[in-house]
Amino acid sequence: MNIIVTGGAGFIGSNFVFHMLNTYPDYRIICVDKLTYAGNLSTLEPVMDNPNFRFCKIDICDRDAIYKLFEEEHPDMVVNFAAESHVDRSIENPEVFLNTNILGTAVLMDACRKYGIKRYHQVSTDEVYGDLPLDRPDLFFTEETPIHTSSPYSSSKAGADLLVLAYHRTYGLPVTISRCSNNYGPYHFPEKLIPLMIANALNDKPLPVYGKGENVRDWLYVEDHCRAIDLIIHKGRVGEVYNVGGHNEMTNIDIVKIICKELGKPESLITYVADRKGHDMRYAIDSTKIHNELGWLPETKFVDGIKKTIKWYLDNKEWWETIISGEYQN
Repeated sequence: MNIIVTGGAGFIGSNFVFHMLNTYPDYRIICVDKLTYAGNLSTLEPVMDNPNFRFCKIDICDRDAIYKLFEEEHPDMVVNFAAESHVDRSIENPEVFLNTNILGTAVLMDACRKYGIKRYHQVSTDEVYGDLPLDRPDLFFTEETPIHTSSPYSSSKAGADLLVLAYHRTYGLPVTISRCSNNYGPYHFPEKLIPLMIANALNDKPLPVYGKGENVRDWLYVEDHCRAIDLIIHKGRVGEVYNVGGHNEMTNIDIVKIICKELGKPESLITYVADRKGHDMRYAIDSTKIHNELGWLPETKFVDGIKKTIKWYLDNKEWWETIISGEYQN
């Protein structure tokens, strides 16, 4: 089995590459990444010498390069993690998000149509559903929840999802989509909440929290997410969307306080900053469908996952320090 994994030098993509190479020693994994600021080649060092692994620096919007790669590798599957994913950056510069997240997806699917494929899988986000009110803990996103986006980022992901489903309906492309809640774990880029707070706390820097920190997110340990995608691409029904949630709802401020406690740092480091424009209040996913159809459940409780994550950042300071300094881009 030859699998192209796009965005494989990023956070979730790299963890998926490791998962697949460990789980399926006879699979060939072709990693495609543009190596924007969020892609880090050093992340893939553990597998660079693996004979079943190949890295290609390609922009998924580069149609000629993508077609050439398909001709060389004859992939059986494509798993598309490649995306611009930072909400604040999307508010500052929406166009980059539209190009990568929508047009790049179209290029990949056109290649799948031209060269044939057993499965195209789109990795999406629960942010396409908008948000839920804080005073209705009984409400959850299901696969039937209407799309209701809040930012250029989530709009670009929703646009890509609709395009994927249209390619299935119009051209018969064998597709699946997964919509996941917030991931955390090893190799998480330090601009995101959990790694940023860990790095800042270790350096005794301020811990900036939006608004009052009341926003609720459902946290999913990245390895659990990788297992879910593995199941979907092998056993999921073509044309279907699967929600993947962690069953770990936490407010942002509670997470920051947990990190302070684990690292023995004072909560006086916490600083409250002006809230993000259009900031979603609560995300919560109903994962009943993937559990009933494929038997998936998250295995990592947040209390255990956050300890593992903090330990990883303590043990791998060089990885994130070179990112913060900017050296990694050299």
